[in-house]
Amino acid sequence: MTTARTVPVTTEMDGDELDVEDAWHLARRHGLRRIMVESAVRFRYGDGFTNSRALALQTCLAVVPFLLAVMGLAADIDDERPARVVAATVNAVSPASGGDDAVAQALASGSEEAGELALALGLLLAVASMTTAMAQVERGSNRIYGIRRDRPALHKYGRAAVFTALLAGPVGLGFLSMVAGGAFGDAMVAEYGWSDGTRLAWEVGRWPLGLVALVVAIAALFDHAPRRRQPALSWLALGSAITVVGSMAAAAGLAAYVNVSGSFSSTYGPLAGVFALLVWSLLSSISLFFGVAVCAQLEALRAGEPEPAYDDPGRPHSRVVDD
Repeated sequence: MTTARTVPVTTEMDGDELDVEDAWHLARRHGLRRIMVESAVRFRYGDGFTNSRALALQTCLAVVPFLLAVMGLAADIDDERPARVVAATVNAVSPASGGDDAVAQALASGSEEAGELALALGLLLAVASMTTAMAQVERGSNRIYGIRRDRPALHKYGRAAVFTALLAGPVGLGFLSMVAGGAFGDAMVAEYGWSDGTRLAWEVGRWPLGLVALVVAIAALFDHAPRRRQPALSWLALGSAITVVGSMAAAAGLAAYVNVSGSFSSTYGPLAGVFALLVWSLLSSISLFFGVAVCAQLEALRAGEPEPAYDDPGRPHSRVVDD
């Protein structure tokens, strides 16, 4: 259910799609603070928190089998060096605990047949979960835009499966660059003898590479997820950038808390990594739908309908934005 106001489909006077220049002029005219506040109201009344929790669960259900599939891939690789690179990278981002060499020991003790089975089952479960997650993004985006009905089921999940396939590469590249990039670089130094210059170039270059890949992937998702005609992809860049920055800030804050405070690991013990994954998934999902709300509210302002939600019948003389 949603009580967010429906956002009219808008274009420029000559019929062209709205682009990043239009978004920039709009943000300057109305002020970034006002846009953020009204976007937060639209997010709230568009059932953003409920859909964020659902998306976070689906993300966790996709990440864990995907890591299992990557571990299976490492076990299935005949050459030991790339297998160790994959194992070290997965071990650095895995929610499991058990020592730095836990994944490598598990891979060494497993057979090639077990690796192939883990690869196949992990990919199957990860793709199924990500398809459901993409469908959840459509549902949440529709509610934030004030759209009460999703696409028909076959159309909805068919599109979600296509998006999963198309966006797997950019999202995977962004994840590798920004989340697992440090561990990947260390593994390449250890196994392939990367020089200090190569290691430094990777450390410097992986951040803009990851940011660009994630912003483009999320903007493409914002473009096609809602059941409506969207503005140009560049118009959606502001919302997608907010999503990426919010997700990275959540990851950095969580990592700082876990590293500084010893209570997190001592409280949750072996499940500390799992709880960290759950918290990061929830905060990232909130960032994603808030980015959608920013794009929606910008277009609502462009259409001359600034109120982000319908009035509360019990408070007919109050503005929803003041709640």
